[in-house]
Amino acid sequence: MIRFADVSFTYAGAEEATLRRVDLHVEEGELCLVVGETGSGKTTLLRAVNGLVPHFTGGHLSGEVTVAGRSTRDHPPRELADVVGMVGQDPAASFVTDVVEDELAYTMENLGIAPDVMRRRVEDVLDLLGLHDLRHRPLATLSGGQQQRVAIGAVLTASPRVLVLDEPTSALDPAAAEEVLSSLARLVHDVGLTVVLAEHRLERVLPFADRVVLVPGRGEPLEVGPTAEIMATSPVAPPIVELARLAGWRPIPLSVRDARRMAGPLREALAAATPAGPGRGEAAGPGRESEVGSGEPAGPGGPMAHPAEAITLATVEKLTVAYGPVVALDRIDLTVQSGEVLAVMGRNGSGKSTLLGQLAGLRAPTGGRVRVGGGAPADLAPRELIRRVGLVPQDAGMLLYGETVAGECATADRETGLDPGTTAAVLDRILPGMPTDRHPRDLSEGQRLALALAVVMAPAPALVLLDEPTRGLDYPSKARLVEVLDDLVTAGHGVVMTTHDVELVARAAGRAVVLAEGEVVSDGPARDVVCHSPVFAPQVAKVLAPEPWLTVSEVERALAGVVP
Repeated sequence: MIRFADVSFTYAGAEEATLRRVDLHVEEGELCLVVGETGSGKTTLLRAVNGLVPHFTGGHLSGEVTVAGRSTRDHPPRELADVVGMVGQDPAASFVTDVVEDELAYTMENLGIAPDVMRRRVEDVLDLLGLHDLRHRPLATLSGGQQQRVAIGAVLTASPRVLVLDEPTSALDPAAAEEVLSSLARLVHDVGLTVVLAEHRLERVLPFADRVVLVPGRGEPLEVGPTAEIMATSPVAPPIVELARLAGWRPIPLSVRDARRMAGPLREALAAATPAGPGRGEAAGPGRESEVGSGEPAGPGGPMAHPAEAITLATVEKLTVAYGPVVALDRIDLTVQSGEVLAVMGRNGSGKSTLLGQLAGLRAPTGGRVRVGGGAPADLAPRELIRRVGLVPQDAGMLLYGETVAGECATADRETGLDPGTTAAVLDRILPGMPTDRHPRDLSEGQRLALALAVVMAPAPALVLLDEPTRGLDYPSKARLVEVLDDLVTAGHGVVMTTHDVELVARAAGRAVVLAEGEVVSDGPARDVVCHSPVFAPQVAKVLAPEPWLTVSEVERALAGVVP
């Protein structure tokens, strides 16, 4: 169905090829998972399937890519639309209408499909992806995860033979991600659809994959093979695979069920130990030292704070936010202390991003009040607000205006009064080796996110707000991000992050709040909140239940005798 024959590709102005001499054959009815480190070339590989590379991106392509017998060299993307459907990392960028139902029908209208067939396909996709209740909603009112499902649905209504997806579950809550992946698996097995997808949250996708394509990056040859075989040595691997490597399990389990069947001896070895004390994020609780509010930067972008008692950074009292008839937050109460990482979790559309927007002063509340540093954030002068609060939104590109990565970092240093090179140093901690001469729009989604994270966290505002801070980041990059967050909370700053990444919560958060329909339904230590939920529990907790282990590193320390 898809064939790469000796394909190499180099972006215009780049010194090295992103893809070099790629040979790959994807069979009809196969679900092929593309993995690799952030910026390794996964998106480039996907875009070559439907001709976006090189027709849209420019650059030099050698070799040949064919889909269903059509060469992408001779057929631009518009001539492949009936064969290949593609959903990129930013689903909202593909929208051309204003309402969900219209968006689902748009591609079919362009293909000249009969109205009665269009209606039937729209209904099928609404049911398949759980979008029925959203059919009349304006796209602008949807959460990021809801937009992701609409973008996938808009492609599926055209009934393509090949579906290409770039991080299709990155903005979805665990339950919604499972629904989408199960739907894709049904289409593969029941209809014979060929699916090629790239994903960083491998814990969700591995059980569905027929084969894995590992993109090492730096133009090195691809590694292609059965999922368990590639995962045995892959530099990017989910917690279940890391746990298997630690325990010496063979073959590598790809699901929690398979891992639990192999985990009996490991549970026995851990029986004498318990996850003693707090996790990484919990160690930085309300009693940590801080000088937040003094106006002096601390943490990654400035000197460490001096000892002081923990203080309240933000309070939310009876907060209500409505968008017309839609109530996003309904009379919630919340307090954020210095020295803590608070994870806000919940289904798509539960109000998580709205809460961060309120803490950042993006709009006035409908009811109740928000206080940051003693004042309403919406009333603070911009310079004062930036000193107190830093927000990285889901669309990280909104924060980037420079012509190059180096220019963006230099501007951030200058505007926030930091020493030259400070922002670049934080960026290098999160994602080493970023090409500094590249325009931010030419970066991958994960690279743009890392740059935005560095711009916001380098000046170390008292309260750091992160909306889905791991979209597009591989596992090593997430680990480095957690280290930066740990420095912030150690210096007495507060971090509030909304996320569907339960593994990030397990590694970084000391406290977790779960929202449902705009209300707080759970608020407590992260270990308790996630381990007691079948939806939000991390993989290690599921494998080693009933004991509440969260991470592979906890298990490793226990086996080494660090935990008594």
